[in-house]
Amino acid sequence: MKSVCVFCGSSDGAKPRYAEAAQAFGRALVEADLALVYGGGKVGLMGVIADTVMAEGGRAIGVIPELLVNKEVGHNGLTELHVVPDMHQRKKMMADLADGFVALPGGAGTLEELFEVYTWAQLGYHQKPVALLNIDGFYDPLISLLQHTVDEGFMRQTYFDILQIDADPVALIARLQGYQPPVSDKWALKREEV
Repeated sequence: MKSVCVFCGSSDGAKPRYAEAAQAFGRALVEADLALVYGGGKVGLMGVIADTVMAEGGRAIGVIPELLVNKEVGHNGLTELHVVPDMHQRKKMMADLADGFVALPGGAGTLEELFEVYTWAQLGYHQKPVALLNIDGFYDPLISLLQHTVDEGFMRQTYFDILQIDADPVALIARLQGYQPPVSDKWALKREEV
């Protein structure tokens, strides 16, 4: 593992704890010699984690669509900043550059990016770890909803378990580095087992 893609908010959120945890995760990435791949913005948690990685002597690679360069204030102080035509190319490039994915707190965009790579993992399009940094229980409602989908027969526990969850940045990185993808093939299962 050489790099981790982080999905997170373009705002700081309601609690200072979110920015503090983004800083801690940035430091943990550098300590683990992992490059940051992220959405390329200079504002919100995106800016916090990128600034931390750069200040600690790490590598930060941003990928931002042309439309958002001004809205998310494209970060010019990165190791690399790729400006791409649209969101589809942004997400593809981030996925290609990353060896794993972590969602910090964020809004609809963060959730959409998370669920795309999580679904790809379930379908076998990649074998990379997907994780939540569950800062102060931010993702508890989502975790409950996902467990509900298992309980109601819409997802197998194996696929729920793909999602690595931890509140501690260092522990979460260790989980990413030790991740072993499930060996079962979703499409080889009988319909009632899915």
